[in-house]
Amino acid sequence: MQTSLPHTANGEQELISAAQQGDVGAYRKLYEAHISAVYGLACRLVSDRTAAEDVAQEVFIRAWKDLRRFRGDSRFATWLHRICSMTAISHLRRQRGWLKRVALGDEHIPEIIAVESGEDDLDVHIKRLPERARIVFVLYAVEGYRHEEIAELCGMAVGSSKAQLHRARQLLQEWLNDE
Repeated sequence: MQTSLPHTANGEQELISAAQQGDVGAYRKLYEAHISAVYGLACRLVSDRTAAEDVAQEVFIRAWKDLRRFRGDSRFATWLHRICSMTAISHLRRQRGWLKRVALGDEHIPEIIAVESGEDDLDVHIKRLPERARIVFVLYAVEGYRHEEIAELCGMAVGSSKAQLHRARQLLQEWLNDE
């Protein structure tokens, strides 16, 4: 359930300040206001609803622990999205070994998820992208990160980020034209 925050940036700032002082109710309101966006980003990055739920939970646990460090240099939503991106990437790195042991192999997982969830075509195709291309595409095209930021988050060169974005766009265009 998404709850709306007070209609001003000051209203959100008041909730953040209260939460930084340990007000769990204020943090709950921040959580309710931002969970949908965090879950959506996690879903696009990890390409699995159950894993996205785990990532979103971990994001809000980390945010609660680090909330005192939030200085307001960026919007709270931007700060959460950065935590989500890092958490999702860490999750994917931890899962690589597990995926290799699964009988299906990771190239079939996005297809299975799409069939079970009834998602729209673009989401289905984004989930079909190879992992690195999907991450770069979502961070760049959907979330608005710059290649330098993506490179830092993912531990890759800026040129690799650009190449992965190009690859993602080519594949998506190809798949969408085939329909």
